Amino acid sequence: MNFTGIFEKTVLIVKPDGVQRGLVGEVLKRLEMKGLKVVGLKMMYLDENKLREHYAHHVEKPFYPGLEAFMKSSPVVCMCAEGKGAVEAVRLIAGVTNAAKADGGTIRGDLAMGMCNVVHCSDSVETAEAEVNRFFKAEEIFDYNKTEYLHVYMDDERV
Repeated sequence: MNFTGIFEKTVLIVKPDGVQRGLVGEVLKRLEMKGLKVVGLKMMYLDENKLREHYAHHVEKPFYPGLEAFMKSSPVVCMCAEGKGAVEAVRLIAGVTNAAKADGGTIRGDLAMGMCNVVHCSDSVETAEAEVNRFFKAEEIFDYNKTEYLHVYMDDERV
């Protein structure tokens, strides 16, 4: 049975602090443990143009120059995950933005303390669609059958 293409996609970025601290594998592990399918994965530097597009809602704020400098300080790892309710699932796994207030068991709650909060994740289905296109070319998103889905979703969830 072919399950590809029927679930939503979302983006999770391991930020420079997560890359520098060697947390990429832990973040990827948590996505996979949840039952999400990784359909895109790459390391990259984010340039000024990409960051201004991504953080357009923050560009005019006084903290933006520091945010941009931080996000350019190291490569990041971009992941595209797919699954039923993937956006909400990844946000749950990531925890709240202010890591000091994030619940234990979440990426931010377990691995961060402040605004260096290890990951960025899409905040809505609409944002996720834009971010998948922003950070991945079409040929960098892989469409494949994941037989594990037989053990993650019931038959009626796969339609």
